[in-house]
Amino acid sequence: MLSAAIFVIFPFCMVYAAVSDMVTMTIANRVSILLVVTFAALAPLTGMDWQTYGMHFAAGGLVLAVTFGLFAIGAMGGGDAKLLAATSVWMGLGLPLAQYVVWSGMVGGLLTIGILAFRYSPFAIYASNNLFLRHLADSKAGIPYGIALGIAGLLAFPNSALALWVLGTR
Repeated sequence: MLSAAIFVIFPFCMVYAAVSDMVTMTIANRVSILLVVTFAALAPLTGMDWQTYGMHFAAGGLVLAVTFGLFAIGAMGGGDAKLLAATSVWMGLGLPLAQYVVWSGMVGGLLTIGILAFRYSPFAIYASNNLFLRHLADSKAGIPYGIALGIAGLLAFPNSALALWVLGTR
């Protein structure tokens, strides 16, 4: 049951955040809250020691401080900042967090280039009334970076402490 919760909750939140951001240009606070609360409840059940447990929350706090600064200067959306911090709690300080940040940048860059190219293509006219594509086609809308964060989270998740615990490699 614990393994199923780990392998269902995190991926579901990443997919939900990505789709939600694409459709509504918002990431609900409940996604970030669910990620933090479920990590807080599940990690001790895996036998994670308290120091490591605390370092996971330190990772989230550090990322929240940085992303809050980026939000304050208008360089990042609030939902993106909270999602990145909540996902960082699952990754912890170390390689999984570094992978998550690098994947977020790479996927986000490709996403941004793709959306900008799409917005200035003839296809954007046809997509402007489509529920899933209307914000991608709108040149006045921002970039739904939650898509990149969701994909990056899924790419980095297999190396996270909880995923490795389930796989029996940690």
